[in-house]
Amino acid sequence: MADSSDSVSVDMEMISVSGKEHLIKTGRGSISVAMFGDPDKPALVTYPDVALNYTSCFQGLFCCPEAFSLLLHNFCIYHISPPGHEFGAAIIKPSDPVPSVDDLAEQIAEVLDFFRVDEVMCMGVAAGAYILSLFAIKHTERVLGLILISPLCKAPSWTEWLYNKVMLKFLFFYGMCSVAKELLLMRYFSKKVRGNSQVPESDIVQACRRLLDERLSPNVSRFLQAINGREDITEGLKKLKCRSLVFVGEYSPFHADALHMTSNLEERYTALVEGGKVYGSGMRVSGDTGAARCHVDTIGILPCRVWLLQAVSGQCQPEKPIESDFHLSRAFLSGEHGREIKTHKNTNLCRRLKKTKRR
Repeated sequence: MADSSDSVSVDMEMISVSGKEHLIKTGRGSISVAMFGDPDKPALVTYPDVALNYTSCFQGLFCCPEAFSLLLHNFCIYHISPPGHEFGAAIIKPSDPVPSVDDLAEQIAEVLDFFRVDEVMCMGVAAGAYILSLFAIKHTERVLGLILISPLCKAPSWTEWLYNKVMLKFLFFYGMCSVAKELLLMRYFSKKVRGNSQVPESDIVQACRRLLDERLSPNVSRFLQAINGREDITEGLKKLKCRSLVFVGEYSPFHADALHMTSNLEERYTALVEGGKVYGSGMRVSGDTGAARCHVDTIGILPCRVWLLQAVSGQCQPEKPIESDFHLSRAFLSGEHGREIKTHKNTNLCRRLKKTKRR
């Protein structure tokens, strides 16, 4: 139901939340894709971080009623899980070659061909953000925009490379043991969220710890090996012309990478939302019910936040005071190419569409 000629009211109950799992065989191995929404709508592709799938990485965002209803109203969502990270996955045969990051990026192109999708928006976290960025560099014409949380863009530092090597050793000899889980949780969350002897770890960390029990260590190792062998894609980023929105928390282990990446993306089309005094490192994404208004690009970037990182871009006015400091060091995604999305306290979402110039 519409309250004016240029606005749309979305009722959650009218939107189907059922998804369909597809196991797609590509020239670089099989990959699982969960599709939610109407395939005739614009496509949004997601890609998670190491040892996570779309449920464990994006559950908070897609369990937020307002965020989920708005996403499904505007997009058909294609959740891509790294090979062997989907629910019920079998152990990948040791004889199968370990994919490179280039292989994983090309898998995305084959997935889009399978669904007959020409252009997409992309949302990725850390390693997943790297894969989607590499895909955007290789297939510039197919990417309309990037939403990147704690993204990677440079080759691993010696510290990260050694850290990953240690994790690979534990995964190989002991499987998803307590030490391996602790190393992964250190990647996902800051010390404050993980807790200590005086402060118990948060519920979100406990939930993530349980989800890691479901991961198969040989499959996780393959993805981690690919990411540990990545190359610097800085030069390729300079060629991107799509709009990009980068989120990063001050205590993210990839904070420097995110800032470096933002400085090398096209300034006119890039926004950086940086958390000052936040405690989550930014590996899990959840819905932002505190943002009242946000200007977004022509496809509709949803107001969202990283765990404990309430990111409100540009002219957003939060309903509650935000304890963290945020700034946009780039031109935010608004203006003549924008859509203005208003999030209300109830479950109805009003979307006001500005006139946009079609390509």
